[in-house]
Formats: sequence, C-alpha cells, structure tokens
Amino acid sequence: MQGELSKNNQRIMITGGDGFLGKYVVSKLKGLGYFSVFVPKIEDYDLVKAEDIKRAISDSRADIIIHLAAVVGGIGANRENPGKFFYDNLMMGAQLMEQARINKIKKFVAIGTICCYPKFTPVPFKEENLWDGYPEETNAPYGLAKKMLLVQSQAYRQQYGFNSIFLMPLNLYGPGDNFDEKSSHVIPALIKKCLDAIDRNDKKIVVWGTGRPTRGFLYVEDCAEAIILATENYNKSDPVNIGSDSEISIKELTVLIAKLSGFKGEIVWDAFMPDGQPRRCLDTSMALREFGFKAKVGFDDGLKKTIDWYRKIRDQK
Repeated sequence: MQGELSKNNQRIMITGGDGFLGKYVVSKLKGLGYFSVFVPKIEDYDLVKAEDIKRAISDSRADIIIHLAAVVGGIGANRENPGKFFYDNLMMGAQLMEQARINKIKKFVAIGTICCYPKFTPVPFKEENLWDGYPEETNAPYGLAKKMLLVQSQAYRQQYGFNSIFLMPLNLYGPGDNFDEKSSHVIPALIKKCLDAIDRNDKKIVVWGTGRPTRGFLYVEDCAEAIILATENYNKSDPVNIGSDSEISIKELTVLIAKLSGFKGEIVWDAFMPDGQPRRCLDTSMALREFGFKAKVGFDDGLKKTIDWYRKIRDQK
C-alpha cells in the first residue's frame, strides 16, 4: 500500500456508496482488504444538511472520505431541475469538505464531472483547459456546482494544508446503471428505447438531437479502479481526467446499440431537441502518469455486458 493509507486501520466513508458507481467502489475496496467502509444511507442522512453531514462523519469515524454522491441526470433532467442540481450538489460538496477539514479527515476525494469543461473545449480535453470558457448551458448549473469543489480543494490545501483531490470521470455506463427514462443518461436511455421497441414490435425509435455530437465513455468498473488508485497514490489538488481514449458520435452509438440489442427498425432524429455539448473526449495521460490508471474494458464488450444485464433484469420483473 502506498503512502499513508493501510487497509487494516483506515476507515473510509463513501457518500453515494449505494449508487451506481458507489457499489463498484465499495466492492473493490472490500476485495482489496479495506474492511471498514461506511456508506451513509440516503434514508438516514440528508447530505445537503450540515447537521446530517456532521452526524455522518461522527458515526463513520472516517479517516478518508470519498464523495461520490450527486444529484444528477441526462439532458432532460438537467433542463427540468437546474436550480435543484446546482443547490443540492453545491451544498453537499462545500459543507462536506468543510466538515472534513474541521474533523481533521486525512484525505478527501472529490468526484467532479466532465460537465465542468467549457462548451467549446479543444479535443481531447486537457485539464489545463478547464477554465477557458463557460460550460454547455443545459448542464452548466450541475457542472459549476461540482467545479466549486475544485476551487475549495485548492483553497483548503493552500490555507489549511488539507489533503483533497479532484477527479473528473467521463460519462459512465455499465451493469447497474440508471434506466429510468426521465433521468437516465444516453447509453441506458438508448438501450431501453431499443429493447422496448423490440418488445412492442415498433418499426422505429425517435432519438433526441441530430446525432452529430460525440462522446467518450468509461466502463463503471474501470472508474472504480481509477478512484481507488487515486485515493491510494495521488495527493495533489490539480484536477485529473478519468476516462478512456474513445470518442464516438451519438449517431454511431445509436446504430451500435441497436445492432447489439437486436433492434432492426428505423432510427428517427428529433432535431428540435438539444444536442448538448458538441464533443467530449479526454486526454487521460495525467491519470496514467500520476497514479497508473488506464481503462481496460473495450467499448463493445462493455456495451454487451450492459445490455445483457438490463435484459436479464427486465426478464425478472
């Protein structure tokens, strides 16, 4: 084990540990021999409220906090809830880091988002371009709320010597993702759309936007590995991209998901609906250099695993 962390005596609190990414992080930590992992359940702790944050830290007796919790969704959810997404994420993050500092937590791992980047960022996105413009409008409130964790992290290191890091994962996907049509991201939304169409024998599906924007994606298990590697080995406030080197257009993605899921009908594009950010693709060299992370799961393989998992879950209902 690197640095000051050791598996036997370090207590780790993971906010959002019951969520999509959180379950993978918790499982991997326990598999590596971290036995004291505390997950504050949403029913017991409202992490937007300072008193609940204080109670969670006290109950966990944490040495390390990994802050995964977020109020998040796709383009539709961001358009409908800009105020909530801004306030809840800002208050959660700012108050949690402040209480971590007050309680002398040894390390704070803040999970940001690719939405922190400006709308028009040179591709591939490099950490040095993070402040070169305003984020894409539909997810700017969420992205800026998360970005404030980076400002806080750097300010706290400068003034208090507080050890916090800031990671920016690419769009995640994989088994266990959110398939709710009102709040899901693009991959689960497209998988659900295709499988629903097959069930109903529909001859076409309608997809938002023009299909021209591009995205990169990261398999959730790879992201969990990156977070743990950074927790163990990275101790700077410079932001770090967490992702893969892939880039695919939404049109190509839709065609691929249709093929892998078995949908053979027509794909209709609703160009009146928003596209979101024009391109998203990451430079991941800093993560490799600083803590040895490189994505392992190929995109087609990850999609197949995700589709198979969702098909199995649907069949059980």
